[in-house]
Amino acid sequence: MAHTFTLYSFYQSSASFRVRIALNLKELAYEYVAVHIGKQDHAAFVKYRELNPQALVPALVHGDVTLTQSIAILEYLEEIAPSPALLPQGPAARARVRSIAQYIVSEIQPMQNLRVQRHLKSGYGKTDEEAMEWRRHWVAIGLDALEKQIGDGATGAFCHGDSPTIADCCLVPQAEAATRWGLDIARWPTIARIAAHANTLDAFKNAAADQQPDAPSN
Repeated sequence: MAHTFTLYSFYQSSASFRVRIALNLKELAYEYVAVHIGKQDHAAFVKYRELNPQALVPALVHGDVTLTQSIAILEYLEEIAPSPALLPQGPAARARVRSIAQYIVSEIQPMQNLRVQRHLKSGYGKTDEEAMEWRRHWVAIGLDALEKQIGDGATGAFCHGDSPTIADCCLVPQAEAATRWGLDIARWPTIARIAAHANTLDAFKNAAADQQPDAPSN
């Protein structure tokens, strides 16, 4: 199957950001299709929902394969394009990387989702600032635990050793989001160090929100 991809993405989506990083690291070219997740009544979004009933981003189309959920997409890319590897050698090392990635995507990132914030306001009468404070509270708790988890000897320049893995594909978007929500990422020095180092690489820099065609300044 030829490596021709279409990525349905939203510039600020952390999940989309993860997949953009992986595609860049593996030097896989892709067509970018913007999906504005804040305008779900728009005709373009209604059409997107036909492709992805979850109505979330990203979705990756590769030939006759359509994939959703960022971790599943990252694992798929690792299988079809194994070099450069985004999982280390050995079952224990791979499990550690997957544990870091899953913690970020399952325990931290959902607490900041747009639909959660909307429900806090519409369902519970929270103001914008109250909803944002709720978001900051839970993201900070998650980053506290993550900082301890990656504070062991297996962490190097990246989350695991000195090469980027799927854990870093997840960590960098989460660090960016935390900063955007008003948290000082310096509170978590290991996370801050890894994110800063990763962002010296073009694969990470070019995947950033402000580099995407649907970013407001573009």
